Amino acid sequence: MTIILDAMGSDAHPDPEVQAAVTVAREDNTPIILVGNQDIIQPKLDALNANGLPIRVVHTQEVLEMDDKPVENARKKAENSMAVGLDLIKSGDGEAFITAGNTGGAMANALMRLKRIKGVLRPALTAVFPVQDGRAVVLDIGANADCRPEFLHQFAMMGSIYAELVLGIKKPRVALLSNGEEAGKGNQLVKETYPLLAASDLNFIGNAESKELFGGKVDVIVTDGFSGNILLKTSEAVAKMITTQLKKELMSSPRTKIGGLLAKPAFENLRKLMDPSEYGAAPLLGVDGLVFVGHGKSDARAIVSAIRVARRAVEANLLGALRVSIEEKMAETSHPVDA
Repeated sequence: MTIILDAMGSDAHPDPEVQAAVTVAREDNTPIILVGNQDIIQPKLDALNANGLPIRVVHTQEVLEMDDKPVENARKKAENSMAVGLDLIKSGDGEAFITAGNTGGAMANALMRLKRIKGVLRPALTAVFPVQDGRAVVLDIGANADCRPEFLHQFAMMGSIYAELVLGIKKPRVALLSNGEEAGKGNQLVKETYPLLAASDLNFIGNAESKELFGGKVDVIVTDGFSGNILLKTSEAVAKMITTQLKKELMSSPRTKIGGLLAKPAFENLRKLMDPSEYGAAPLLGVDGLVFVGHGKSDARAIVSAIRVARRAVEANLLGALRVSIEEKMAETSHPVDA
């Protein structure tokens, strides 16, 4: 198994990518291909004594920056590190691709280079949220701001497969994100999607509010990319505010400092639960290849996590399962398939 890593993706590239590649190659003996400017990458590998490790560099000088327009610059910079890495996946040189770069650029390049799985209407960017007593899959978190009911139907199917194969959740509970649990609640999109999911063979439990998500009542929650992105960013902001304020209060007096020291193991567990670095990257489900997109602020630890998540997806044959499931479902439905 070989993992392709965009070495020019993160805000601090290529240091986190190089450090992560060396860590995983050394600890797990996982072959890594770093895609990016070899003149920058190789000295950093040499400084980490990476000789003899299963790491190689594929050179390209073009990079998609965070402020680049995704589709336009993906075409202008045809040899950008994302495009070259995805071509390696397409040619069979690797099994999964990871980038911490421009999310829109990753989507545009993946669609141009890998295309969609046959029958997929729209790919969905997926996140794993920490929730009470476990984790939950949320999609879409930003790839599709405007959606149709049949898009959400497919998101639910793909999210359920991901939860089962990669997270190990048996018969995942699937819900629609809404402003109320009752079947009649929600906007027009939610109301039209509800009967599609209710008639499916998914373990659909109905509508769910955010409190059900974080309360651990659902395993997969489906929404459009606009709402999902707001949910994601709000959750991250609230988590950061809570941890920052808690740390401030614990340092406010000698008594609270002593209490903080006694409770340090519990606080460390909480920090890990709420830390996006523990999950590494979000899968772009629906493109015809395993593509994972991490946060631009990813450090080496986050990228190590992303590599290991990608490896689990390969081992579970996630792509094959998605292809088979989509093909079977499309044979049963009259939803039109986009050209």
